[in-house]
Amino acid sequence: MIVSSAFSGKRYAILGLARSGMAVLESLHASGAELLAWDNREELRESVADKARIADPLESDLTGFEAIVVSPGVPLNSHPIAQKAAASGVPIIGDIELFAQARSALPPHRVVGITGTNGKSTTTALVHHILERSGLPAVMGGNIGLPILSQKPMAEDGVYVLELSSYQIDLTRSLDCDVALLLNISPDHLDRYSGFDAYAASKARLFDMLGSNHHAIFASADEKTQLALHGLRDLGRVENIVDTSSVAIAGQSDWPSLQGPHNLQNAIAAIATVEALGISEDQWRPALESFQGLSHRMERIAESNGVLFVNDSKATNPASTGPALGAYPKIHWIVGGLPKSDDLIECEPFYKNVVSAYTIGEAGPLFGKLLADHMPVISCEMMLTAVQR
Repeated sequence: MIVSSAFSGKRYAILGLARSGMAVLESLHASGAELLAWDNREELRESVADKARIADPLESDLTGFEAIVVSPGVPLNSHPIAQKAAASGVPIIGDIELFAQARSALPPHRVVGITGTNGKSTTTALVHHILERSGLPAVMGGNIGLPILSQKPMAEDGVYVLELSSYQIDLTRSLDCDVALLLNISPDHLDRYSGFDAYAASKARLFDMLGSNHHAIFASADEKTQLALHGLRDLGRVENIVDTSSVAIAGQSDWPSLQGPHNLQNAIAAIATVEALGISEDQWRPALESFQGLSHRMERIAESNGVLFVNDSKATNPASTGPALGAYPKIHWIVGGLPKSDDLIECEPFYKNVVSAYTIGEAGPLFGKLLADHMPVISCEMMLTAVQR
């Protein structure tokens, strides 16, 4: 795990003992910190009783504490811990901020931070894959894979590749990435923010922490991403700013796990990222061909009698689903689940690729009405029925 003398002798309160919270506790304990920890689950509290004082920080005196470390899942806009922290004069941070504070104790390295509404996991995994195939030591963490603090520190010249959600950025103050990448911004998670503008501003905060000689990459032509790009340019503080939104690169047909216009955008952004780290085309091009992709993200499950079965169930909003429909010419589309909006506008440009739609779940009736004028729709309710149909 990652440890640092920067935490030794300091006091921290930890709220939430799931994966990232447990990694925080283990790292801080091994670093010599004094800990108070809490989780609603008794079994988790009992499992760390030998390493922390078990108490609810909402009911504790936090005077003199260095920080309250919370899980990204804690909604700061509604949870009482925000008021408690303000009243106690104690900052609220997350595991990514602790990683940022521990960096000075690590062997010389570089950090890539990747955020955006859609495509973060695929692009993070792709950057990690290219680096490994190019012979650079790399680990992947943040919002993907193992918590970063639980991973073994890399030897000199390694690259930490971090997928960063807006929630994680909200809890981070000092992460100066060598390369910061914003893929895109579309409405999502608005229950955690006062509106779309506040959500977009959360994503853009990644660049507020960026050193002047480091790289900022913006991958989309959407309004909020371009606003963040031009805002950073206008400040004149960061030297290396790259806009890949209109970049074209040939060869996508040779990258089986990167089909569809959204994955082309992801690949172009990943290429710009690794090139900023010194990777050349003769290194990244074969890596794109060998990339296997991630489970549930345009995952090629099987091919039978000339029919390809693709699992894209991680596409949970129209902005990520639409481009996936642009990847293939004759699609039987199983669609539904929980609706995140009242329309499918981002999907409409790709309806011509859909032979028939099979609606399931709570969103089934709504989606059936929206799609009925554009394609045959079969109401299935259950996934099993849809597959059979």
